[in-house]
Amino acid sequence: MISRVGIDRNWLLAVLDNALDEVYFVDCTTGRFCYANQTALDNLQYGLPELEGMTPLDLAPELGGQTWDGFMHALDRDHQAVLHYEARQHRRDGTVYPLALRLFRCPAAELPVYIAIGNDQSAARATASALQQSESRYQAIVSNIPGLVFQCHRQANGEITFPYLSERSSDLLGVEPQVLQASPALFFDLVMADDLQGLLRAMEISARTASTLNWQGKIWIANWQDVKWISIRATPHCLPGDETRWDGVITNITQTKHEEMEIKRSHAQMAELSAHIQSLKEQERAQIAREIHDDLGGNLTAIKMALALVKRRCGADAASLEKVGYAEHLVDRTIESIHRIAGDLRPSVLDFGLVAAIEWQAREFERLTGMVCHVSSEQEDVGLGSEASTALFRIFQEALTNIGKHAQATQVDVELHLDETWVWLEIVDNGRGMQQSDRLKPDSFGLRGMMERVDSLHGLFDIESSPGIGTHLSIRVPVEPQIFRNDDKTGQDQGIYR
Repeated sequence: MISRVGIDRNWLLAVLDNALDEVYFVDCTTGRFCYANQTALDNLQYGLPELEGMTPLDLAPELGGQTWDGFMHALDRDHQAVLHYEARQHRRDGTVYPLALRLFRCPAAELPVYIAIGNDQSAARATASALQQSESRYQAIVSNIPGLVFQCHRQANGEITFPYLSERSSDLLGVEPQVLQASPALFFDLVMADDLQGLLRAMEISARTASTLNWQGKIWIANWQDVKWISIRATPHCLPGDETRWDGVITNITQTKHEEMEIKRSHAQMAELSAHIQSLKEQERAQIAREIHDDLGGNLTAIKMALALVKRRCGADAASLEKVGYAEHLVDRTIESIHRIAGDLRPSVLDFGLVAAIEWQAREFERLTGMVCHVSSEQEDVGLGSEASTALFRIFQEALTNIGKHAQATQVDVELHLDETWVWLEIVDNGRGMQQSDRLKPDSFGLRGMMERVDSLHGLFDIESSPGIGTHLSIRVPVEPQIFRNDDKTGQDQGIYR
């Protein structure tokens, strides 16, 4: 049959049989197949002898007789014409696959034929379907992300474009995606002036170090007359030519920021209240100590003087002298207790300065526990006010109490020094150290009390401790304690943050 078509070159047959496209020859007279290449035979699952008894309508009945006849008439009228159509080819096993065909007429002298070259569209359609499904899934995910999904491209000359912006652009920024893509500078116009340099600096660092862009700041939306807090988180991709592309999300964190600021204000108020309570407690302690010392001490002194008079009048009455002596002993013990209680309420040694008070407390600690407690200070006094000195002294007392109860130490080293900004109190013991869990115990009121006192002074409190090595407490308080204040314009707490 091939010889009848006029193809007599073996190399042409080899080319046709090894072509990836399906190739068919159809007899112009009978309308039956007279040749099909190996690709077509493999795909159809037919042999060439079987196919030679069939017509194109046997493989693609959906074409219908009129459609196929119309193709033939058109090619017979115009031998230069090339027709394109798509058919649903039926294999021997009954399965169907899409085939895109180009059809033209070859007017051979011996036997003119119609030549059809087809390309199986199954893989292309599967790919298109998978791509469509992937795009649908992507759009579904993007539409449900509580933020603006974006792609930002920075060219070598610094020019910024947004190749992609999700529909959330109008909800978050008040600007339609198309408008922002046409004028990318509008985004940077939204960023408030005091935050813009931070954003540009963060983008530069992210591009230079290939690190995640993570920035938070404020934008002003004029159409809504509203300030919003936004968070930008994006992954950089370094491109040729010193260009960078970021893929990321912009989210609205206004509510979160307001809550954070409210928490900060609440913490500041709690710190102020705690400091006020501590101040009142110290004032009450000082007042009680004075009353005990002045009133009870004066009364006991008067009693002791009266007992001395009674003792002289007792003469040689041994029984009376013994009772008077016992009463004098009770008075002396009571006076000692008054001094001790008054000292616990407010050590009078604080009147001589914080350094002297800490040295006195260290000696008392040595006397009571037997531990060596060494104090060093280059200053005779650190110049803190009365309330700050009392608070720092109470912190020191609590630290020594904790060491005495838990540390199992033999030595404590204390250093008190001053620089231009801070008063430093360093307390180091050689005890068993602390576990992390020890600091998180719900009943660890000693540590919490120290931290609250440091907070009330707007200072810094650090603990370094390891099991078996010991514990190092570092307390810093400002020479002139700062007061938290609230800026009405930004709502941010100012002062010293930890």
